[in-house]
Amino acid sequence: MSNQSGRGRVAGLPAWDRCAVMGVVNVTPDSFSDGGRWFDTTTAVKHGLDLVAQGADLVDVGGESTRPGAARVDEAEELRRVVPVVRGLAAEGVTISVDTMRARVAEQSLAAGAALVNDVSGGLADPAMIPAVAEAGAPFVVMHWRGFLEGGNVQGVYADVVTEVVDELRARVEAVLEGGIAPDRVVLDPGLGFSKDAGHDLALLAHLDRLLGLGHPVLVAASRKRFLGRVLAGPEGAPPPARERDAATAAVSALAAQAGAWAVRVHEVRATADAVRVARAVERARGERRDERPGEPIAPSGGARTAKDPARSPEGAR
Repeated sequence: MSNQSGRGRVAGLPAWDRCAVMGVVNVTPDSFSDGGRWFDTTTAVKHGLDLVAQGADLVDVGGESTRPGAARVDEAEELRRVVPVVRGLAAEGVTISVDTMRARVAEQSLAAGAALVNDVSGGLADPAMIPAVAEAGAPFVVMHWRGFLEGGNVQGVYADVVTEVVDELRARVEAVLEGGIAPDRVVLDPGLGFSKDAGHDLALLAHLDRLLGLGHPVLVAASRKRFLGRVLAGPEGAPPPARERDAATAAVSALAAQAGAWAVRVHEVRATADAVRVARAVERARGERRDERPGEPIAPSGGARTAKDPARSPEGAR
């Protein structure tokens, strides 16, 4: 990893000196938190532009729900949903990630203006994916994945979830690199909520340093997920609905940014955009304090807001 804040830079994408914010546009009728709200092209493009106005640095467009039990859509339908939205956002200068497990959808989205491929299977669902991304020279998100969740196929048994996820991601990265994707275009995602329960997700967030130790930027996609509902509900309560978990999501975003995540993927952008900027301001103040008194421990102190916000590129369970 190579940028000044230590969280890494992804070749082929804008450089941010803080944790980036990836806004979500689900062009689906059945996503777990907002299915159907942005299902037509015009509405989806407008929503993507709204997310950028609220502080998103890039926008992740997906046309297939990956919630547990969701049936897969066919390729033609996924293409119909996704490619026009990618084209519309690209025409407005938005930096776009395409959320897909299919090589053909990735290829056509990249041709329409997408800059990043976000594959929750890490290239396992479609053998043509890694060659396609390598040929295009695009950045690639490799998520930890143990198979489709359709029909309750959760496979969420771990002796040591952090060690096993790190080892399985390491093996997947080796396969991706052998397939021709450049090391500086690989991003890792621990796959929160995918074949994992709340305890697994929290353990992975607590040990992001282990994932960062693999040497690639890390994307954290915690937004509105079930583990946050479990945390908010407590031992006896019912989890709040997905759309009532945005404050908890922003808290995770701040923690992930502080831990060194390259980006966070969220449905509600504004609070997270504020959270990562505050985390960066604290990080900067910590560095300035060390410069003032080298070798001395940093005493707790109240901080002032910085007037100058770091420059942001104008470009900007699922």
